[in-house]
Amino acid sequence: MSEAALQPLLNDPRIWRPGRRSETARQPALGTGYPELDAALPDGGWPLGTVTEIFHEQPAIGEMQLILPSLAALSRRRQWLALVAPPYIPYAPGLAHAGVDLSRVLLIHPRAHEDHLWAMEQALRSGTCGAVVGWPRQADRTALRRLQLAAETGGSWAALFRPHDARHQASTAAIRLALQPEAEMETDAALGVDLLKCRGARPRRLRLHPGASAPPGTGAAAPRATRYPSPCAEHIGRTAEAGAQEEAPDRPRPAVAAAAGRARRQTPRSRASAGQLRLPL
Repeated sequence: MSEAALQPLLNDPRIWRPGRRSETARQPALGTGYPELDAALPDGGWPLGTVTEIFHEQPAIGEMQLILPSLAALSRRRQWLALVAPPYIPYAPGLAHAGVDLSRVLLIHPRAHEDHLWAMEQALRSGTCGAVVGWPRQADRTALRRLQLAAETGGSWAALFRPHDARHQASTAAIRLALQPEAEMETDAALGVDLLKCRGARPRRLRLHPGASAPPGTGAAAPRATRYPSPCAEHIGRTAEAGAQEEAPDRPRPAVAAAAGRARRQTPRSRASAGQLRLPL
């Protein structure tokens, strides 16, 4: 076959060509909130209508902070965010602190593992979800291909958090990343990102600082944000006291103190045993 006959096929955005990308093959993308990551991705962000695989050795190393700016941007556009089978109950104050509209978040907990991928496929294909985030235990190449086709149909972005060992499996995902926590700098922990596969980009390593991320579309880095609010006893007590004062300013102080005392008895250890965990997941 001649080179001229092959060119239309090579320009297809679904064909991955390392190190080179045609300008006509650029796809609509969602900003990541990290300028250095946007610059490393050929489309300037997470390409819509595709699947992104994010590998990590264990939960709670900061993996959710990688996608929170994008989720917040989608929720501000009044698009639904589907979280399928998260390993822990998401900490609502942390999501709100990151700018996520909680009224646009859907929590889906399928009973059987086989239903995890089915639920993700249906959410992606519906076209009503801006992003679908899943934690599948297992996903072979056929399952990933079905998710890719569903994302293309609905124009949604799929983010899959998978075990670190799964990076050796064959995959049709457009982007594959591996996360590694790094030493803390000042008050924020750095996050190492290994770009394993990306259509039109070479593998490379990045070092991100979640506390300094900017909302997608702002064009400049936002001032360094404070850490996510912790579900510690003091924070819960202050929240309960402030809420009681706003709802009933004339309520006697002993009632407020009692409410704060009840909140203090719900320690972080009891929350963890109940399946709750502060962000990041």
